[in-house]
Amino acid sequence: MQRKRTREVAIGERVIGGGRPVLIQSMCNTKTEDVDATVRQIRELTQAGCDIIRVAVPTKEAAEAIAKIKPQIAIPLVADIHFDYRLAIAAIENGADKIRINPGNIGSQDRIKAVVDAAKEKNIPIRVGVNSGSLEKELVEKYHGVTAEGIVESAMDKVHRIESLGYENLVISIKSSDVMMCVRAHEQIAGLTDHPLHVGITESGTLRSGNIKSAIGIGLILSQGIGDTIRVSLTGDPVEEIRSAKLILRTLGLRTGGIEVVSCPTCGRTQIDLIDLANRVENLTASYPLDLKVAVMGCVVNGPGEAKEADLGVAGGIGEGLLIKHGEVIKKLPEDELLGALKYELDHWGQ
Repeated sequence: MQRKRTREVAIGERVIGGGRPVLIQSMCNTKTEDVDATVRQIRELTQAGCDIIRVAVPTKEAAEAIAKIKPQIAIPLVADIHFDYRLAIAAIENGADKIRINPGNIGSQDRIKAVVDAAKEKNIPIRVGVNSGSLEKELVEKYHGVTAEGIVESAMDKVHRIESLGYENLVISIKSSDVMMCVRAHEQIAGLTDHPLHVGITESGTLRSGNIKSAIGIGLILSQGIGDTIRVSLTGDPVEEIRSAKLILRTLGLRTGGIEVVSCPTCGRTQIDLIDLANRVENLTASYPLDLKVAVMGCVVNGPGEAKEADLGVAGGIGEGLLIKHGEVIKKLPEDELLGALKYELDHWGQ
């Protein structure tokens, strides 16, 4: 896949843009003021594969908490600011690696300048975020509703306002809960700027609906070579956002590493509790840093053939199953020993 070349932007010790790997982001749902809870969640997200984390900064106490959180985490921290420009400055002073603002709700150009000056002094990037839900009234009227064109114009206007202040260390985020509108907006803005793009479908929904909308929207955008960092926005445990983002990137060939589990959909030939087995295999393999494909098949009739493209696989029978390696059956085992045998192979992979 040929990716659009954008500028490189450093966020702490991580870098996006310039054709570098697409990085995964999430956002804490803890109160940032609760330092212990926030640090625990960030560490959990880091373990799951999060590259960059964002926290809400709605209060002075939240901004001050950044200084306490930063020494306890291993990934860059982004401060999310709305309305109060003083909180953006406080977040910068307390060590945020990047700030996220919507210049449209920060206020006057003098206030925007104060934020830009603080970011410039620390040389930290500003993520300029525009959502379809906050599109300016005049743009809604101009385009007869909320449109991709309006979102892009709004974002580029805010980018130009910051650039006019002599600062170009920027990341752009344009989001909508309308999947195809979001795709069109990214297609348009990619031709207008070389600033890195943060891609996501905002307010996508719960685990099921949010994953489907995010996979389609983010997938369509990334498949065109557009995008430098992504967040899958889900209503639920943020760890699920990381798992989904990794799967999207692996499916598109934009990231390797981690075990991919494939499983058959079951049918009348299935003589094993395949749904339970597939879930247990997925949970088991999540902790292994191996670049493998593991197949979970429901019957011994088609299982071995269907698992040929996998590195490892299991296929179920009546109270028993097969352990398959590189397409060859290596063992027949009782059903309750399949998971243990698979774990043994993973523990000794490459030895």
